Amino acid sequence: MNKAEDTPIVCAKCFKDVGLRLDAERIGIEVSGACANCGATGAKKLPLAGVAALAHRYFVWGSLWRARYGAAPLIQFNEHQKTSIEIQPWLVSDVQLIERVLGVGFFHYGPRLWMLGEIGPLKAIQRAKTRDTIVSRILTEYPVRVMSPEEHFFRIRVNPSAPGDKAQYDSPPPANAGRGRLDVKGQPVLYGSTDLEICIHECRVTAEDDTFVATLRPTRNLRLLDLSVLLREEENVTEFESLDLTVHMLFLAGRHSYRLTRYIAEAARIAGFDGLVYRSYFSLLRIGQMPFQTVYGISHRRIEQLQDHEESKTIPNLAVFGRPVASGMIDVDCIDRVMINRVGYDFHFGPTGA
Repeated sequence: MNKAEDTPIVCAKCFKDVGLRLDAERIGIEVSGACANCGATGAKKLPLAGVAALAHRYFVWGSLWRARYGAAPLIQFNEHQKTSIEIQPWLVSDVQLIERVLGVGFFHYGPRLWMLGEIGPLKAIQRAKTRDTIVSRILTEYPVRVMSPEEHFFRIRVNPSAPGDKAQYDSPPPANAGRGRLDVKGQPVLYGSTDLEICIHECRVTAEDDTFVATLRPTRNLRLLDLSVLLREEENVTEFESLDLTVHMLFLAGRHSYRLTRYIAEAARIAGFDGLVYRSYFSLLRIGQMPFQTVYGISHRRIEQLQDHEESKTIPNLAVFGRPVASGMIDVDCIDRVMINRVGYDFHFGPTGA
């Protein structure tokens, strides 16, 4: 970036909308002197790239619309179009400022339909007649992850009746079976993660709860089907044909996807796997990333240079079939009480009229 691009051109006080102003303060930089645009002092300033980042954060990410599977922004901007979206009165002057500074226009985005779940294998797995074909592909095309006794993971319990009893950290009792993403009645699953914060969040822990964490370790090598990886597919496989995006979307979807993820888990159990590794539903919230990012409508997951970075966004969870603590497959190393000291929220804003 050259010196001109580094030069601050606006400050947070230039924006009238409070959400935009607060976001500008978060991503701006401390530079002494008056703002070149409005003359104000005492506010963080933004160079050209900062204004572009602010516009993307507020109008693109802030207009994200979630479909049953997948998601896409409703607004985009570029230098080739004039503004054609309806603008709320309190945003008019701010949009005009961004238009002038960046030389762009804002418009309604027509996403490629794969972003909204129009993916061949994803549609096929939802149909009873073709489901087994896709599940068979998942079991053969995704890698095996071997978890050794030298590795550990965590399991949270909220208000257990006997906190020091190792059996309390096994799979949920029969009365609670069939409530999770991968378990069904009669086939219990022990859920855990190597990321303790994810464990705490997924258990919806509150300050009033008595919360305990068990550190668990396998007593033998566990053979796990690893669905958390980014599946490297052939170059000629488009997003509309992608098994990688199919599994990615399944585990980022809500409860309506559970019947399908449970079906995959049951097939893996029958095939002899000890369990699954899968991406946490809260992975992107944990690291603060926008889902389903694209470049000109091409998924970042299909661009070779970006694949390692995309894969790093996944926080893996573990699901071990059966009652592995009772069977001796999993040992409880120790149990500790968890004290919640502070809860914070990281957020940003978006337009109301998207």
